[in-house]
Amino acid sequence: MGKKDPRVDEYIAKSADFAKPILRHVRAVVHGACPDVVETLKWRAPAFEHAGLLCQMAAFKEHATLGFWKAALILGDGGQKGGASWGNFGRLKSVDDLPAKKVLVGYVKRAVALNESGVKAPRAMRSPKKPLRVPADFTAALAKAKRAREHFAAFSPSHRREYVEWITEAKQAATRERRIAQALAWIAEGKSRNWKYEKC
Repeated sequence: MGKKDPRVDEYIAKSADFAKPILRHVRAVVHGACPDVVETLKWRAPAFEHAGLLCQMAAFKEHATLGFWKAALILGDGGQKGGASWGNFGRLKSVDDLPAKKVLVGYVKRAVALNESGVKAPRAMRSPKKPLRVPADFTAALAKAKRAREHFAAFSPSHRREYVEWITEAKQAATRERRIAQALAWIAEGKSRNWKYEKC
């Protein structure tokens, strides 16, 4: 038997008036297509689960969205049916922006079948990152600080990139100089850029 979450009721009640019918419609379709579905909140938005995540809906100021976790396998065409937006059907402003109920039921049933058979969501292809270019002023500062230079060289590429991006994002020369000095102090202690948050 399915399970409704009162937090989803609250979410819908707090949504903009245009979004309420969209969210109610999606909720009814999902429960109709999968009577055993369980509601929850993920990333602060209503989500529907059955043997794993099926889909999620959300409401924003001027639009709502619906996204399937395994959209590429359910919808084809890379999983997008309505333009670039979070979700798979673009920016929804009314129930009419969604696929027909019969089509939507088919998508939910396909999501259920994929989850029940244990099919994993395809991983998104990441574009390769550009090689890290350490700015000359930071390189010069590292050259004068042996411990910092050794730790920096031993850091993972992502840790080095965090420091370089933090320094190069500075808008003013004075800010950049302060960041370089702070970076050298932290790096000399073997600390990553975001060391303060690592144990949170």
